Amino acid sequence: MQSYAAPRWPGQAHAQQFHLDFRVGDLDAAILHAADLGATEAAEQPAPEAYRVMLDPHGHPFCLCPPPDAD
Repeated sequence: MQSYAAPRWPGQAHAQQFHLDFRVGDLDAAILHAADLGATEAAEQPAPEAYRVMLDPHGHPFCLCPPPDAD
């Protein structure tokens, strides 16, 4: 039986098992809300002006994304 290894983003040595993107109306407010619930911002942010990678308390990554621009 293998022991559990939490994912480590962005590396794949302990790969994530799924990934969630959440569309939010206010990115800054969503980051604060996620932090209040125990999430942290990932050190690696590929496009912080476009979305934010967060880690849940167990290290699972998820992204907070603003709605697409309305044209």
